[in-house]
Amino acid sequence: MRIFLLLSALGFYAISCSNPTTNTTADTPTSGSIVVGVDESYIPMMDTEIYTFEHLYKKAHITPVYKPESEIIQDLLNDSLRLAVIGRDLTDQEKDYFKKKTHPAVITPIAIDALALIVNPDNHDTLLTLQTVKHIFSGKNDNWNQINPGNNSGTINLVFDNNGSANYRYIKEEVLKGQAITKNAYAKRSNAEVIDYVSKNKNAIGVISVSWLCDKNDSLTRTFLNKVTVVGVSEFEQPSGPGDFKKPYQAYIYNETYPFRRQVYVVKIGSRQGLGAGFAAHLAGEKGQLIIHKLGMVAAQAPTRLVEVKVE
Repeated sequence: MRIFLLLSALGFYAISCSNPTTNTTADTPTSGSIVVGVDESYIPMMDTEIYTFEHLYKKAHITPVYKPESEIIQDLLNDSLRLAVIGRDLTDQEKDYFKKKTHPAVITPIAIDALALIVNPDNHDTLLTLQTVKHIFSGKNDNWNQINPGNNSGTINLVFDNNGSANYRYIKEEVLKGQAITKNAYAKRSNAEVIDYVSKNKNAIGVISVSWLCDKNDSLTRTFLNKVTVVGVSEFEQPSGPGDFKKPYQAYIYNETYPFRRQVYVVKIGSRQGLGAGFAAHLAGEKGQLIIHKLGMVAAQAPTRLVEVKVE
């Protein structure tokens, strides 16, 4: 009988340990586990946001999956992903799809991002008009001597991170408006690889998210800034001087004088108020927005500073 009771107790213990409900942290806005799909452009932002959130809430575990934007949206539609950060709003067709499944998409803007254009430090043509950039993207200008007869850098190679990424989609849809992209366009595998390629090739011009260049407290960012030069862009066809050319600095993104801007959204599928809802609220809340501000993008809910003015 003693042996029977011992075996029964061990069996009950084994069953209870194998039951996932006994060892799994409850899914609440500040605890549990969730996977978030993120376009690779936003790695610097997301790594910092997750670190901060998990530091604040010890029972929360967020796993980022960095993929091209097109794959992330497909994962949302396939119901293999319930939370994502992407560089565009969902289309009306995509929103209707989730409504019909009774899992509405909750879409919240969290930032205004910008595309940065980068060139090799040996290429001194670092001020380009918007029209010239469009001609480079389309292939109408395919040699640097078409931009400056004294520039002997050769054939212009346009380099971006992935042909399914938010960066590539922005070029195709927002800059070229559906025109064919230059035949001298090359896809790498990440924003970091784009920076590395441009740093080694005098004829290249790269397209990356500005968040990869703006955290000057980060040693990797400082390394990147030493390897490439950021291009200034003018919306005027006949600029009156260097002041008409804007780089993707936060102020110029905010006042809309830098042309290559885009909204960044967090997309949550379903109305469940679990960890996904909690993390989405963090991204749109004060702490999450301050991180976005620090990384050189414009916070969707711009942090304000109250200043007391004394009148004599």
